[in-house]
Amino acid sequence: MSFSTTTDLMLHQEPAVAKLLPTRVGGLFMDPGLGKSRTVIELAKLRAGKWDRFFWFCPCALKETVRHELLKHTDLTGNQIYVFGDDTTPETAPADRLFYVIGIESMAAAPRVVLAFNALVTDRSFVAVDESSYIKGHRAIRTLRITGMSERSRYRAVLTGTPFTQGVVDMYAQMRFLSQKILGYASFYSFAANHLEYEEIKVNGQWRKTGRIIRSHNTDYLAAKIAPYVYQVRQEECLSLPERLYESKYFTMTSAQRELYETAKEEILLSEEFEEWSPIRIFRAFGACQTIACGFWNRRDPLTGERETITAPHRRIELLMATLGGIPECEKVIIWANCRRSIAEICAALVAKYGPDAVAELHGGVNEAQREASVSAWRQASGPRFLVASQGIGGHGWTLNEAAYVIVYKQGYKSSERIQMERRNHRIGQGRSPVYITLLCCESIDMRIAGALAGKENALRAFQTAVNKCRNEGLRKKALEMVRAL
Repeated sequence: MSFSTTTDLMLHQEPAVAKLLPTRVGGLFMDPGLGKSRTVIELAKLRAGKWDRFFWFCPCALKETVRHELLKHTDLTGNQIYVFGDDTTPETAPADRLFYVIGIESMAAAPRVVLAFNALVTDRSFVAVDESSYIKGHRAIRTLRITGMSERSRYRAVLTGTPFTQGVVDMYAQMRFLSQKILGYASFYSFAANHLEYEEIKVNGQWRKTGRIIRSHNTDYLAAKIAPYVYQVRQEECLSLPERLYESKYFTMTSAQRELYETAKEEILLSEEFEEWSPIRIFRAFGACQTIACGFWNRRDPLTGERETITAPHRRIELLMATLGGIPECEKVIIWANCRRSIAEICAALVAKYGPDAVAELHGGVNEAQREASVSAWRQASGPRFLVASQGIGGHGWTLNEAAYVIVYKQGYKSSERIQMERRNHRIGQGRSPVYITLLCCESIDMRIAGALAGKENALRAFQTAVNKCRNEGLRKKALEMVRAL
């Protein structure tokens, strides 16, 4: 089987392809927004006929995003791509697909996934590890399994924007996945003996290493060893970038979330007569669908009018944290959301992973005096890395050029709000192309809103207009289909 690409390479991607094409292994170390995925897809296309199956490892939260990238940049159909899921076993995994998308974490947690991959990979396969910092731990089970089983493959690649977050110690496992010959060391311990100096403390009269690395040695030698196999580019080195860069990351609903989502549509709109679909009722349906896509529903009982909050497990926070893992640690990040519950959940997750000093807040729960202090602290180089903001409070008037990376956790309905939000850090004084990463829930209202905003429309108003048109033309069945497709 073969495929064609449907999008063009950007100028900085062309030398990446030219450098890595002659070698069977290689690393793409490119900042977020520069198109690592599109580059490795080009390598796969140019090597068509030389490999049988392409295995694309990525963090579990990004599996749906990889699938979307493949469909976006190629003429592949859904039945040529297989995403490993909860039901994947050696018996259920099809052997006739061209691309396979596998969660990195599953290679440690799910033996059935390990066995399925092991049964499919051959000496003609192409294996790529996206966000390869996930396999930087040389003793981690997932690192050992992915590396060991991939040794039989013909082509191997690693992709990341954050290759060495802790220094050269992160180099070993990623280069070892590509080939042991690159660094030339048979084990991590011989690598460490030549390049890493560990802290030592005296215990009971004897010096013992603590495991904390205090110095690296012979780094020029390591750089020279990996240079033929790595293409690295930072955003500031790309002179042909557009003014703004856009990415979308995708996730699917959990089963409980989907059940709640369909219940809300049924209860708010479909239980009523078509003629009684008022603008207020449509607004309620939109609001319910959008919050359920974030894991909760502030439900109002249709009979008593009493309110309750119903929650459901969701994957949006997981996708947020995986996305942040792909952004260099030195970069400031703005995270936009538009409801307090989501903001609280975001802040809790950030504090749990990065500590309380890593987060600044700008939303309605912060009084005016504290807002300026919070933003001022975030602007400092030594201040919090993340600014969690609501579009209602932070989307107007502020200049936030300190961040070139923006994550839109949840979008509003209005294109004007999106434009204002982007202008906070795309202003005079911004020396780079800002990257706007939007998190989207597949098969949900998120997709309708994204489509409306791309067309500079108000998503809610556009839907209400479409419903009114159906009402005027007596197209009840069409209106019902529109609601079911929300």
